[in-house]
Amino acid sequence: MVIKEVNLFHVRMPLLEPWVTAYGSQNDIESLFVNLKCDEADGWGECSPAPLPLYNTEYTKGAFAVARDVLAPQIIGMDISSPDQLQAIFSEFKGHEFARSAFDSAWWDAYAHKCDKPLWSLIKGTNQTVSVGADIPVLSSAAALIDRVRQEIDQGFPRVKLKFNRSCSVQMIEQVRNTFPDLVMHIDCNSGFTLDDLEMFQSLDQLDLKMIEQPLGYDDLIDHAELQRELRTPICLDESITSVNRAAKAIKIGACRWINIKTSRVGGLTNALAIHDLCAAKDVPIWVGGMLESAVGQGPSLALATKGSVGYPCDIFPSSRFFEEDFSAPEINLSGKGKITAPARSGAGFNPKLNFLKRYNVATATIEQAR
Repeated sequence: MVIKEVNLFHVRMPLLEPWVTAYGSQNDIESLFVNLKCDEADGWGECSPAPLPLYNTEYTKGAFAVARDVLAPQIIGMDISSPDQLQAIFSEFKGHEFARSAFDSAWWDAYAHKCDKPLWSLIKGTNQTVSVGADIPVLSSAAALIDRVRQEIDQGFPRVKLKFNRSCSVQMIEQVRNTFPDLVMHIDCNSGFTLDDLEMFQSLDQLDLKMIEQPLGYDDLIDHAELQRELRTPICLDESITSVNRAAKAIKIGACRWINIKTSRVGGLTNALAIHDLCAAKDVPIWVGGMLESAVGQGPSLALATKGSVGYPCDIFPSSRFFEEDFSAPEINLSGKGKITAPARSGAGFNPKLNFLKRYNVATATIEQAR
């Protein structure tokens, strides 16, 4: 497929409620949308790094700049016949996995349209309907947390993830566990702690958590391996897994017993599939995560979640969970209690609402093939 034009949109998407985690609080989500216009089909991709480099080193304004000034000029006019070719073109550049992922997702969307197949089917997914869980931000009290957990259980979600930072306490999580003794739940620390917090983690180790997600530094493997040796509860790595190579090293040194795969964090669906295959070969259980993207951004994650090796309810969200109205169509809705079904239409299945991209625009750019 010859890349004839690249259109970029940096937009700000208001949230229904503040999203509070160990790395801060957000009232809006900023996304980079990438549109590839090819000679045979068009495709859309999206990434949503934090507005500031708090989750990892990337942020949306920077992703827009590198997309405009570096990545798009590299591929304009090129005939890209495979996702590996696209990854190879970008391989000389260090980092910027989020920005790369938006291009990778747009290529896959266009390619699936060209093949006239749903993306999940094209990548040999086996479960069109996937299991999804509920995520709860940091709340002010155990009572508020318990009330929110009860709401999610009543909606039929099979597991609950609790964001956990230094304003939380072991006692809050313990009260949730005592209230819901059979609940499948885990906590997500978003790299907010250090090995100096070992005693706290040993207390959490008594609460029958399914896993503790990314407890230590966002780029760490070594300390996680040390912590994992001290705990019965599995550690799940998220921010630390940015490539197949990093996943292989984490597995080799015992830094985790679960891996969360975010397509945007690892540079796109192409790399996510490679990590999926590595983990399947090494018998390391995986599940699929996401940032707070619109349906366009969640599309590749939803496709990945249909793969047979995904063994835990995923972080793929109904559009109504975070947005008054999704910036993309169709909206993602539950197809049953704790279930979401991947689209049957060709491509990733979703397109942005262009009027929303214009209304909530921060910056735009178009890179065209020279005439």
